[in-house]
Amino acid sequence: MSAVSKVMYKPLALAASVGGGILAGAVFGQVWKRVAGEPEVPDPKDLSRTDREVFIAAAVQGTIFGLVRAAVDRAGARGYRKLAHADPR
Repeated sequence: MSAVSKVMYKPLALAASVGGGILAGAVFGQVWKRVAGEPEVPDPKDLSRTDREVFIAAAVQGTIFGLVRAAVDRAGARGYRKLAHADPR
């Protein structure tokens, strides 16, 4: 990738990452509401919650964030390649 391409890609990738984080948070919130039947995710500092609840919530959240991040990064890279005719690596 050329220097100009890197300069063009970095702000786009940053914006996509921020948008992906927001999207992942929203997706996780909806998944948690439906699966756990609770409106709020257990806070790890809330000692009235069981360890199991907290760890399951963290594992589900990590999985969703990882999947959304990979999907957003992949879509951004493909879009960049279509526009710049170069891979963003």
